[in-house]
Amino acid sequence: MKLYFVRHGRTLWNLEGRFQGASGDSPLLEKSIETLKKLGQYLQEIPFDVIYSSDLPRAITSAQIIQSQLKDSCLLQETSSLREWQLGKLEGAKFATLKAIYPEQMNALRSNLAKFDSTMFGAESVYQTTQRTIQFIKSLESKPFEHVMIVGHGANLTASIQTLLGYDTHLLRKDGGLANASVTILETEDFKNFNLIVWNDTSYQDNN
Repeated sequence: MKLYFVRHGRTLWNLEGRFQGASGDSPLLEKSIETLKKLGQYLQEIPFDVIYSSDLPRAITSAQIIQSQLKDSCLLQETSSLREWQLGKLEGAKFATLKAIYPEQMNALRSNLAKFDSTMFGAESVYQTTQRTIQFIKSLESKPFEHVMIVGHGANLTASIQTLLGYDTHLLRKDGGLANASVTILETEDFKNFNLIVWNDTSYQDNN
């Protein structure tokens, strides 16, 4: 099975540099709607069996825009298992403000999740956010699918994908985070071993 992980399009809070977790949401930017249409066109020849999306509005809307550009129709299903990391007190706050107050914790979020203390903010732990998503992905083993699109969120998908690839917590951010409207492709035959085919692809955005 090939799994196509897509991060939602850029939102107002992304533009403003705010934390946007499972309890926060903001609308997609007009420009990002056009970008998502391009992504749908980039993926339009792939015969997706199904699209699974986080049930947060920014992800659902992104999934619907991509779906509208595909040549073959497929079902779109929402699930809370793909929600962004629950960030507790960080929700809606500006990165710059929190970096000034909690420099070590903000650096940990960006570069070494093993040092992130989720209890300081009433947030999900790294384990909690990745395991709910990974359990959902592994539940697909029983499905007769060949191509599955998963539309979710930057922090959660970055950590979950790298965990599926076998990396320890301190290495989950080794390749940075996923860009808005990027696609990352993994392939698996047994849902125990996952191979990386493409990481954080936004190359389609260069095409006019």
